[in-house]
Amino acid sequence: MTLIENYIKEKDVSHQAKLFQMYHLIKECAPMTEEALAWGMPTFKVNGNLVHFADNKTYVGFYPGSSGVSEFEADLKDYKHSKGAIHFPYNQDLPVDLIKRIILFRLDENLNYKK
Repeated sequence: MTLIENYIKEKDVSHQAKLFQMYHLIKECAPMTEEALAWGMPTFKVNGNLVHFADNKTYVGFYPGSSGVSEFEADLKDYKHSKGAIHFPYNQDLPVDLIKRIILFRLDENLNYKK
């Protein structure tokens, strides 16, 4: 098992399906990512931090950075969010298409970033 799969397995059983779904969405969109735990959260890196997610009491926290939130502000009206974080409640289905678009946007940003 990967570091992130172990992280998920340690969480509340009722949260694991959504956490695994988030994990697999990220890996599907960005299979080349380096996986890590940073700040206690599953972290995916490609040319720096790509996205993070984390288990919370009532939601999956998704952290695509400020650009990943601001670019999709209009699509996030139904979700609590802040400058770099989005809350996806456990009592709702994950918005798969939206999450994929955010991941792909961030991947494009990171792959085209010139140091």
